Amino acid sequence: MNLPNSLTTLRIFFVPLLVVVLLTRQPNFDFLGLPIHFEVWGVLILIVAASTDMMDGYLARKRKEITTLGILLDPIADKLLISAAFISLVEMGLMQAWMVVIIIGREFMVMGLREIASVEGLIIPASPLGKVKMILQVAAGCAVILTAKHPALKPLGTTLLWLVVISAVASAAHYFHMFWSQINFRVQQRRRAVLLVNQEEKPQDILTR
Repeated sequence: MNLPNSLTTLRIFFVPLLVVVLLTRQPNFDFLGLPIHFEVWGVLILIVAASTDMMDGYLARKRKEITTLGILLDPIADKLLISAAFISLVEMGLMQAWMVVIIIGREFMVMGLREIASVEGLIIPASPLGKVKMILQVAAGCAVILTAKHPALKPLGTTLLWLVVISAVASAAHYFHMFWSQINFRVQQRRRAVLLVNQEEKPQDILTR
């Protein structure tokens, strides 16, 4: 359990804290005359949790501490954080459920394709659109959380959510294209190998007859 993996684990522990703050709409208090309500805490938790995503990857590469545990936990932590935030926002009536279905559905699709690729011994690189999607998700989540007390931000939140949905669909399509091209190449290789084996066996069969 090195420092990068500890940050990834910390991101997972932020998930229930974020859910509790959003669904209970607590705490709410004034600090030196400045009102600090639950939406501010929600945004702070989401930003701090998301920042650990950038920090753990950077530290892992810099300190050369890339581990199997980190590779497995990092995408899980990201998906848990974003899923928990958006599902909570649906429960609060601040976000449309169908948008969350598309966003989370994309994550399940990518996980499934990665599992199939790993069985085939293939490694599909992360799509640049995936990084853009993550940034948009955090920005949209923060904007929508703030609309709970600041309705004037609703147009901004809605715009960002649409961008998240579009980027999710685009990144899913891009990822599927990379997956299919590699799988198709592997299938073609196998077919060629089978044909070569069959061609080598035919002359031997004739001689034995």
